[in-house]
Amino acid sequence: MKNIFLGISLLLALFISACTLSTESAVREVLGSTAEAPVFLGYKAVSEREIDFQFSLPVKVVSLNFDVSAQIESTGEGTNVAVILGESLGAGVPVTADLLVEDENKNTLNVVIRFRTRNDRIPQLLITELRTEYSGDKVEFVELRTQSKGNLGALRLFCGVNSIKEPLLEFSPVEVDEGEYLVIHLRTKETETGWANETGSDLTLSKGTENLDTARDFWLPESKERLRKTDAVYLMDQDDNILDAVLLSETADTWWAKQDLADVAELCAQQGAWTQAAGNAVPGPADAVISKTTTNTRSISRDETTVDTNTAADWYITVASGATPGKANNPNRYVPK
Repeated sequence: MKNIFLGISLLLALFISACTLSTESAVREVLGSTAEAPVFLGYKAVSEREIDFQFSLPVKVVSLNFDVSAQIESTGEGTNVAVILGESLGAGVPVTADLLVEDENKNTLNVVIRFRTRNDRIPQLLITELRTEYSGDKVEFVELRTQSKGNLGALRLFCGVNSIKEPLLEFSPVEVDEGEYLVIHLRTKETETGWANETGSDLTLSKGTENLDTARDFWLPESKERLRKTDAVYLMDQDDNILDAVLLSETADTWWAKQDLADVAELCAQQGAWTQAAGNAVPGPADAVISKTTTNTRSISRDETTVDTNTAADWYITVASGATPGKANNPNRYVPK
């Protein structure tokens, strides 16, 4: 009797299993797809004519549209879909792509992504002056100086306290010459008029406070704090390479008060953009430019007469009324009493 019950149970189990398998197979036949669908993983601007889109599974392109006039020469297939354009769209040009792809099981995925075309002509740049304090008509700024000719398109300026993921500014395609000063004014006052981003050859467009007709000015919208005495400022290209950086700390504390700053300091050390002077694996506040004595007229300035060492030794605080946004730095240094 016991063996009979065991046999009946086994037959029931096999029947249920067979029904389950048949049901799953039938569903797949009816739907014509699997539960696993492709996932968009990212993109890479390979050149001014090629953009690669990465997926978790092999796919082929069903449709592709850009928000700019672009002739598509060819589209690849697979997990890496290479799109070749008939002609260059320019260096660092913003583009939005609307892409529909399909895998071998007829699963489809629609991706709308904004990116910038490849810019291989980013010039050599140095961060040369900063103001962290805001008072009256003098707003915070970051000054850059070009070391070579090139195009600014897709270059990104970051500030560590705000976010290491979202740039303060992503530059439009702008042709620059060697020796230019670029001033990024970090807020725009509502009462200020005449300001403009100087992206062309005319450097006299902007009429805001502290504009120079010999420097290239950029303005960030809204009047809000974006730079502090304890902070990190760095420039990054499309491949996430740091081109230049400066670490600031109001005091020589034992360690960073915010994890974001510690993360930026570690990233700068890994890429050689800022090196420690105190023997730490990661630069700490003591390795940064000590900004305690800076004011809205005493700027944090680079010594432009020396070779860049990527340390605090390259920097000093100017004397009162020594800020010089858009021109060579004031060489007179503030000496605390």
